Amino acid sequence: MELLIRYLDRSDSISSIMSQDTVKEESLRDDLRYYFKSPCEKYRARGQKPWKLGVQILKIIMVTTQLVLFGLNNQLVVSYKEENTIALKNLFLKDYSGVDEDDYSIAVYTQQGVHDSLSHVLDQYSRLSQLSVGPISYAEEEDGTLLPLMACKEYYKQGSVQPSDGTYDIDAQLEKVCFTHNPKSTNRWRAGNSSFFDLDFFRLVDIKISFQLKGINLQTVRSRELPDCYSFFVTITFDNACHSGKVKIFLDIDSQSSACRDWKISGTAQKNTHYLLVFDACVILMCLTSTVLCARSIILAVRLLQRFSRFLQENYSRSVCEDDQKEFLNGWYVLVIVSDILAIIGSILKMEIQAKSLTSYDVCSIFLGTSTLLVWVGVIRYLGYFQKYNVLILTMKAAFPKVLRFCCCAGMIYLGYTFCGWIVLGPYHEKFEGLSRVAECLFSLVNGDDMFTTFAQLKDKNTLVWLFSRAYLYSFISLFIYMVLSLFIALITDAYETIKNYQKEGFPMTDLRKFLKELKDFHGVEEGVIQNDVHIQYPSLCCCKRTPEIEDIIIIS
Repeated sequence: MELLIRYLDRSDSISSIMSQDTVKEESLRDDLRYYFKSPCEKYRARGQKPWKLGVQILKIIMVTTQLVLFGLNNQLVVSYKEENTIALKNLFLKDYSGVDEDDYSIAVYTQQGVHDSLSHVLDQYSRLSQLSVGPISYAEEEDGTLLPLMACKEYYKQGSVQPSDGTYDIDAQLEKVCFTHNPKSTNRWRAGNSSFFDLDFFRLVDIKISFQLKGINLQTVRSRELPDCYSFFVTITFDNACHSGKVKIFLDIDSQSSACRDWKISGTAQKNTHYLLVFDACVILMCLTSTVLCARSIILAVRLLQRFSRFLQENYSRSVCEDDQKEFLNGWYVLVIVSDILAIIGSILKMEIQAKSLTSYDVCSIFLGTSTLLVWVGVIRYLGYFQKYNVLILTMKAAFPKVLRFCCCAGMIYLGYTFCGWIVLGPYHEKFEGLSRVAECLFSLVNGDDMFTTFAQLKDKNTLVWLFSRAYLYSFISLFIYMVLSLFIALITDAYETIKNYQKEGFPMTDLRKFLKELKDFHGVEEGVIQNDVHIQYPSLCCCKRTPEIEDIIIIS
């Protein structure tokens, strides 16, 4: 009797342990199934409202609106700078046609032309207040004195050149001579600096004239924005470094905006600025909320992975395979967090610009533009719950590693053609003058653009180079269009066909899918695929009307 009691107690304890293990296993399975469900299915299963989805939708609207508002304001700034540049070129460059010649503004070819152009710059600067139709004037020091114009010339210290005899004697050391010109002294620069204009052109390297102007961008008032004050740092260069008989004239402008010191404006511009600051603060708050929710989901995924790893280790003495680990490490959450960080930084910069504390429009544009791009790309995650869109996402995911490796190999050939084209064809073809231009030209050829123009524009003065160019261009176009591009498309097509077959016949079995299917065989890596029990046509809102197979959910996430 005593032995029977001991046996029954032992059986009860064993059954109790087995029931506890079963409860833990079912609890883990339920948590995993719930984690891989779509937001709509989570709401139906446990009544959990899709806060993350709602935050993402609201964030998309707010970030896009913020970008549009900043873009409209930035367009006004860009147009103001561009139109001021054109206006100053027409004011200070003699005989400027309105169109730059290549990378320089204008060129002169005679000694008298150089002297006339120099005199024109100084005369126009002296009469700027009488000529300009825009709100622009001379820059002043803090004590109210005008900042003068500065003109400097660089030339070889000494030398003599006799082209007829083919002889020269040049001291390569450069000397620099400068003078300043106050705009209030109209014509004094002619008498006081006459020696500056005695130019030995065979020794002259360049002449640089620099001055600073002030302007106000009043057009932003129409957009109910506070106007910015601008400082324009103008440099006019007479470049004779080539000594080819052609003096190139450049006009470069560096602009810097700042808050006006004393201003008064009637209307709603200041109030509108306050509203924009409040809106930017709301965007920052929304991005912080999104970051916290995504970080919480990542932490939950890591904990589930640890629980599943312990389960396999304790019950089957095996570790989680790499494919199953990737299912838990959701890259979409990382993408959203990165976009949130960029949006927060961009919003802070935008607020500083609105408050006139910063003027870095370009940096702010990069942060806001990149964050908006990533936010819209993140929408693909939710489209992935629909079968038709999911095919595109899975194809991109499957093809990306192969395409990346393929591009690395093709890139070596591409770089070889780039260097070869630059060194051989650069002196004879304008599209091959620089490495970046060569790369852009070859990329356009791969896409079938400007093929005949590229062939026709080559200067055929050198027969050997002409023949080489034909062999070079024909081989590159044939290799990349008929072989490299075809193989590139084949990689993507192969990945697409593989995904289509998986969706019809089932995805490969892994330990995670076996566990969720309540299969007990974890002892071998099974190469087979599981068969979908039912093929259901996805309606337009399928994620709200059906419970998809768990392997489909895992692939989507």
